[in-house]
This record gives sequence, C-alpha cells and structure tokens, in this order.
Amino acid sequence: MKQPDHAADAAPLLEKSLLSLLSPGGRHGLSILIYHRVLPEKDPLFPSEVDAAEFSAQVGMLKSHFNVLPLLEAVRRSKEGTLPPRAAAITFDDGYADNAEVALPILRRHGLHATFFVATGFLNGGRMWNDSVYELVRRAPGGVLDATPLGLGRHALQTLAERRQAIPALIGQLKYLPMAERQRQVDRLVALAGVALPDDLMMTTAQVRKLHAAGMGIGAHTVNHPILARLPDAEAREEIAQGKLALEDMIGAPVHLFAYPNGKPGEDYEARHVAMARDLRFEGAVSTSWGASRRRPDPFQLPRFTPWDRSRLRFVLRMARNLTTSAQLA
Repeated sequence: MKQPDHAADAAPLLEKSLLSLLSPGGRHGLSILIYHRVLPEKDPLFPSEVDAAEFSAQVGMLKSHFNVLPLLEAVRRSKEGTLPPRAAAITFDDGYADNAEVALPILRRHGLHATFFVATGFLNGGRMWNDSVYELVRRAPGGVLDATPLGLGRHALQTLAERRQAIPALIGQLKYLPMAERQRQVDRLVALAGVALPDDLMMTTAQVRKLHAAGMGIGAHTVNHPILARLPDAEAREEIAQGKLALEDMIGAPVHLFAYPNGKPGEDYEARHVAMARDLRFEGAVSTSWGASRRRPDPFQLPRFTPWDRSRLRFVLRMARNLTTSAQLA
C-alpha cells in the first residue's frame, strides 16, 4: 500500500504561509506577471525560456495562491480600491505565435485569463529585430561570425556556449540604436551570416482574433516596438495610436490597455509617453519595473515582473519578494 506523502501534502500550506509572512502590507497589491514565449519544449539555445510544462506548473501555482484576474478588471478594481487579497494578472508581450498555439490551451485548461500585448508591425510573417539576431546566430555555420565590417566585432560560434554568448553581445550593441539604423544593421548582419530565417515566429491576424474569441485580453504595444524615449514626440504618439487602431480594427472591439516597449521607466519611456497613453484613452498601461502596485497606484505605470524561477519554492519566494518591492516610475 502506498504511503501518504505528507511532505507533498504540506507544501501548499507552507507556500501560503511563506506568502503571508513575506508580504506584509502587500495583501491588496496587484502582481502582474510578464511572459513573452511559451515553447512546446526546451530550446537548448535558450534553456531559461519557459516551456509548456513549466508554464502549466507556474500558472497552476499562481491559481492556488493568488486571485488571478483579467488585467482590465484588475486595473478598474485597483482604481476603485476593491482588489481582493493577493490579486494577480498574467500578461504576454510582443505577439508570438506560440502564445495562441501553446499558451492559450494551457490557460483554458486552468480556467485563467491573460492579456496579450501585440506589436502589430510584426504580424503575418514579420519578425522582431532581436529574433533575427537570435535565429541567425542559431543557424550560422560553426566557426566565427566576423561582423567587424559592421562595427559589431567577431563572435565565435563553434559551440553552443559560444552561440549563447554571441547573442547578448550583439543585442547589447544594437538595442539602443535609432530604430531605422538598427534594422539596417540587423539586415546587413543577416546577409553577412548568409542564412534563411523563419517567418512564422509571430502571430497572424487570425491568431490574434483566436485569442480575442477565447475571451483573452488584447492590448496595444505600438507598431514597431521602438524605444519611445528615443523617438520624436509626434512619432512616438503615432506608434502608440496606430498600434491601438490596428488592433481595434482587427478584433472589432476597443483596446483599453497599453504596454510600453521594453518598459523601463525613465530609460525606455518617460512622463510624456504616460501622458500620451492617457490622451489616447487607454484605461491603463504597464511597465517592466518590478514590484506590486498598491491600493491606488498610477494606472498608467503599473509594475510587472518576470517569474523565471523553476522550482515551486523559489517561484513562491520570488512572488512574495515582488509583493514587497516598490516600483520605480518615470
């Protein structure tokens, strides 16, 4: 006869106790989680990227210990001061196809809601610049990628570890270039590597509509995912407004929420972009500043964080720590 596993039975109680002890004063805060991709299985090049099994375990744990709300409902209840204890919301950024094909079935199985912030310029066969870098490094032949003609250095690609090192080295040099110049450099880098890149990483219009039809939230994330703080005001406003309009036309419904690209307050967006989001009649906007928003936070600078821990205990500890963190705002 199988003996009862008392340790396993006690784990949920221990986790709940830890959250109570480690989050004083944060019981009515709002914890917003950020995801980007949910892969069908592990990717050796990105072992830290969440796969389907890990995502299912994480949202199951979240459901056990938090009151998971649609983000729009949470924003409205936060304004009213009626958030339940340990309120949480799930969000995805950018618009990857696996959001609709891998994450959605898991969310539905758990009976949970998520909001998907979509950069419309990459739908239907497009590709974000950083994904072009990831995929060219993945596909480039072994040896050395000599990008010195582009001012981007030489990068060894003989081993998997070297490819993992090459990616952040290239991304770091490209990330804060002006948007058009950055794309030109990436295009040159792809040509230099001489590889064909995938055109199915991002969602199609049909997949965005699929998420909306399933009851999920659709939020705006600009058209081309620029660093707003690096754009002239008129261009930044146009990026925000056109992304919103394109999605509203796509799903035939209002888009109430916005996510600042990259989302670091004071670095990626500034107070003027917060004002733009208000003026464009969003109800709320999210950053990537860590922390849990308190009873009546600024609805246009809601903090979020990425739950990268793999073990149950570490995941719960990080959620508890996030509840105690004060977000830095623009």
